[in-house]
Amino acid sequence: MDPLDYPSDVTEDEADEETYAVRPYAVTGGRTRTTTNEPLPVEALVQSLRGHDDIGLTPERRKILELTRDQYLSVAELSAHVKLPVGIMRVLISDMSDSGNVRIHGAGAFSSTTAPATSLSVLESVLNGISSL
Repeated sequence: MDPLDYPSDVTEDEADEETYAVRPYAVTGGRTRTTTNEPLPVEALVQSLRGHDDIGLTPERRKILELTRDQYLSVAELSAHVKLPVGIMRVLISDMSDSGNVRIHGAGAFSSTTAPATSLSVLESVLNGISSL
């Protein structure tokens, strides 16, 4: 962005920080929950469904499709790759699943009475996956 577009008392770095703070909110249209209000586990795997156009999709959604076209990635891994908070990624993936762009593996296996992410082995596995990025 051209520095002339900023007010005189705002530096380019400050403007970038402000844009980042607003952007995730704009990506989901202000929503913080999935359409079903069920939390999507961070370890749930996402698979792109081939044959769907990515025309008209936001850059974040196109990136999710690109990343999961040839491999399964967890919600946490996608969050790191796309550089968006996990909460925002959960909403995006849920919406993409509802529209038939992606398939989520492992999300339906958990109920609200179980807490799979509290298992130490699951947390270590997710942490190892994120660290390998």
